[in-house]
Amino acid sequence: MGGFGRKVKIAIWGDAPPTKEEKKLLIKIDFFILSFCCLAYFANYLDRANINNAYVSGMKEDLDMHGNQITKVMVVFTCGYIAGMLPNNIALLKFPPRFWFPFTIVAWGVLTLGQYAVTSITQVYVIRFFQGFFEASSFAGTHYILGSWYTESELAKRSGIFTASGLAGTMFSGFLQSAIHKSMDGLQGLAGWRWLFIIDFCITVPIALYGFLIFPDTPETTRAFYLTAKEKTLSRTRLPEKPETKLSWDIFKRVLGRWHFWMFSILWAITGEVESFSTNNLFGLYLADQGYTIAQRNNYPMGVAAVGIVGTITAAIYVDFTKKHWHIGIFCAFIGILTSILVLLYRPERLVYIGYYIAGLVYCTQAVFFAWANVVCYNDREERSIVLASMNLASNAVNAWWPIVFYSANFAPRFTRGMWAMIGVSIALAIWTVCIHLLEKREAERNAVGLVRHDESRGTSGESTPRTEEKSM
Repeated sequence: MGGFGRKVKIAIWGDAPPTKEEKKLLIKIDFFILSFCCLAYFANYLDRANINNAYVSGMKEDLDMHGNQITKVMVVFTCGYIAGMLPNNIALLKFPPRFWFPFTIVAWGVLTLGQYAVTSITQVYVIRFFQGFFEASSFAGTHYILGSWYTESELAKRSGIFTASGLAGTMFSGFLQSAIHKSMDGLQGLAGWRWLFIIDFCITVPIALYGFLIFPDTPETTRAFYLTAKEKTLSRTRLPEKPETKLSWDIFKRVLGRWHFWMFSILWAITGEVESFSTNNLFGLYLADQGYTIAQRNNYPMGVAAVGIVGTITAAIYVDFTKKHWHIGIFCAFIGILTSILVLLYRPERLVYIGYYIAGLVYCTQAVFFAWANVVCYNDREERSIVLASMNLASNAVNAWWPIVFYSANFAPRFTRGMWAMIGVSIALAIWTVCIHLLEKREAERNAVGLVRHDESRGTSGESTPRTEEKSM
């Protein structure tokens, strides 16, 4: 039983650190890094999801919104997100993350607050664009930070916990709007959906202060007061050795000359649309079209995020245990096809519910694929930052027009065009995932041959040598 229990513990949380010192260090960075990153991403998704909850809770009528204007609001946010992607990730290379992250959190928090006072859809468009710009710092930037502190066997689970916190924010936004509409609608002359933005601001800003006080930056630059000098050194030496790189003009040659940038960017562009049932709140639009109550429109979609949390943690554990990131891509491609078929069948209605709920499983790709890119690009700090940002940029560049073409609000409740598009991108996901797996395998084999030749040329085949990376396709 003891042996079985140990295997279960390793499967869930990985191998125990080899020394007490490293175990203590890991506990510290888990607490301080994950607590801030998860709180920030919770607020990020809370402030992002609130527009959908507000829309189905009276904002549509109060601002006289019609047609596909809610879809345009999401597209404008996406455009701001795209514009902010690379600047935010490059800023993390130039400025201490403990300053940059809190700054962007305060910025998007203030913009969230501003939405309580809007009187026209034009004002919403402007605010959401700049909110998207500053929120772009959170997702790819945090994956870069996680990849800087954790080993390959530790990374996917931490990425999964981080991603799950965003889904928790989505769930909480629905619960919060439902509670506000019930207890605060009309308070001080404000509609319930306006109170949602005020309360979201009050939740968001203290998180920025927390990050400013405790975030440890990266292992190379950390000045965290809670890490001893020995622990700061250990945080660097416990990670695989990598070549020295710098942010210079040759970064374009380094990044664009490798397959990593192209393949991972397209991978996430495809995957972002396999996620699109959930990210575009099609379930909520379906419920609104079918005449469900405001409470039901806010509460029922929370189950999608709950499924996503379970799927994300399970997938992260599986990947850290097996190192088979590509298996998750095949699984989610199958889920995308199955979901589309169930929604296309349409009746009985329980098929629609099942389809939208299991679509939440695809959220697991966020943790798995960004951990995969972190691992593959580990040897080049600047490349890793740019590839992670470019993945999100590519996805959002597609998502800037995809919802209008396939998931416009006036296509509810069946979204037939979008269902067939989902089947297409799900097939593409399976094919692209296998291609990356084969390229990664080929690169590993070439690197292994290169290391053997290097050792033989030095006459030191018994010594370990730092991992090097293929420089071109």
